[in-house]
Amino acid sequence: MKSIIHFWSVNTIKEARNEALKVLDFCNLTEQKDKLAKSLPIAGRKRLEIARALATKPELLLLDESAARLNPGVLDETIEMIKKINQEGVTIFLIEMNVTRTLAICDRAYVLENGRNVSKIPVRN
Repeated sequence: MKSIIHFWSVNTIKEARNEALKVLDFCNLTEQKDKLAKSLPIAGRKRLEIARALATKPELLLLDESAARLNPGVLDETIEMIKKINQEGVTIFLIEMNVTRTLAICDRAYVLENGRNVSKIPVRN
């Protein structure tokens, strides 16, 4: 994620902190930056999981049930965040049971059953 995260090039704690704050801001966690993870609501913990992964500057991001148990408003925000991550050049491998809303962010979608591909789902481009 060229424009968001640059941990690999920081030389000081101050630079690392500034980069961490950028990630928190991107994940809409700035106001919760001083809270313990266990005190965050489920949506905040899910965003924190994504933020932790983004801090490693991934080329591929594996997301397993990132939208599970989210109310519709928060789900839409999460989908938008995932879209932005992908637009930054990160490939997303998304495992999700909530197919209806998450198909909007997919280039390709497959249905797996017992580890086998049983269907390819048409997605909008």
